[in-house]
Amino acid sequence: MNPAQRILVALIRFYQLALSPFVGNQCRFTPTCSQYAREAVERHGALRGSWLAVRRVFRCHPWHPGGHDPVP
Repeated sequence: MNPAQRILVALIRFYQLALSPFVGNQCRFTPTCSQYAREAVERHGALRGSWLAVRRVFRCHPWHPGGHDPVP
């Protein structure tokens, strides 16, 4: 992983460990949006992985059925 990927993955892990327990599991998808973001950044790099993660978060709302949505 390059430095940008490491920083993004560290930020996502911080969210998962420190902030997510207070927010609760409200994600409509599996894997969760934060896990999806981590996998996307690790697999596709910082730029494309971040873009995939942002698109996923925008789809995670009460009017979307959710379900299984793996990282491409």
